Amino acid sequence: MTGVGWGVAGCGWVARDHALPALLQAPGAHLVALHDRDPAAMARMPVEAQRTTDLAAFLTTPGLDAVYVAVPNSAHRQVVEAAAAAGLAVLCEKPLAADVADAEAAVAAADRAGVLLGTAYDQRWHPAHVRLRELVPELGTVTAVRVVYCCWLPADWSPDGGPHDNWRVDPARAGGGAAIDLAPHGLDLAGVLLGEDVVELSALLQNRVQAYGVDDGALLAGRTANGVLVDLHVAYNCPDALPRRRLEVVGTRGMAVAVDTMGQTAGGSLTLLRPEPVDVPFAGTDPFTAQFAAFSAAVGGTAPWPYPAARDLALHRLLVQALDTATDRTGVAP
Repeated sequence: MTGVGWGVAGCGWVARDHALPALLQAPGAHLVALHDRDPAAMARMPVEAQRTTDLAAFLTTPGLDAVYVAVPNSAHRQVVEAAAAAGLAVLCEKPLAADVADAEAAVAAADRAGVLLGTAYDQRWHPAHVRLRELVPELGTVTAVRVVYCCWLPADWSPDGGPHDNWRVDPARAGGGAAIDLAPHGLDLAGVLLGEDVVELSALLQNRVQAYGVDDGALLAGRTANGVLVDLHVAYNCPDALPRRRLEVVGTRGMAVAVDTMGQTAGGSLTLLRPEPVDVPFAGTDPFTAQFAAFSAAVGGTAPWPYPAARDLALHRLLVQALDTATDRTGVAP
């Protein structure tokens, strides 16, 4: 087959429900192999491909050019290091790792091997956010970016009602809770939209509703080098039936508001206010498909990958440091 041959390492619900369909339709990409330590997880992947629980065997599959890493955060380093040593490009799910040391080691491994390492910040590729980036100059001097990215994630959450290991609320494997899972998207997206990253960040953590030992909500406040304020509200304690996903970019000549765009589909709405509201159309494929197409083009040498791993590592380091020094969580409500 022509194009970039992909392997999927980690066959959980994100890989099954979003990454796999995207890979099957992304231009310049095709699926070669699947890997998971759990055979049952691989069995739920509805596609014909080489399957193995052995990582070394997976990485030597003929035709394999790139690996999408979707294992729990604490296992990212192991898979990235092994894939890089095998000379394979790697697209690693966010966050880069459960802690800073593992993230640094993963980036260093890719640098040593001379392979491309990208972070799977799919929100970069949502068509509404691509269009919003084009609108930013029309807003005048940007003063603030505000993100609300929330959902409902109890300890026993399951994507399909069946037995499920919800590792995202296991501090050892996830590295935290709602903040480490959801805040990376907002931090990355703010930098992508503005053309400059957050360089200062602080956090307040909350454990208010869900009965587990990690944060179920967080507020993060940051600032770019040029003084744009960025605030993020992320949560696992907001019922899905409520409005819970909103992105605002505020400037001296206008404001852009994206509603229900923070997610895996290409839906939602985008409005430009100056000050009268105007609906802004946008078109494009879902974020996962666009992401795989772009990374495949970079691996194939037909287009550059615009997001250096060193930049993603700097954002990860900033987030983890903010969470490590955050105000203590409140107790779970009775």
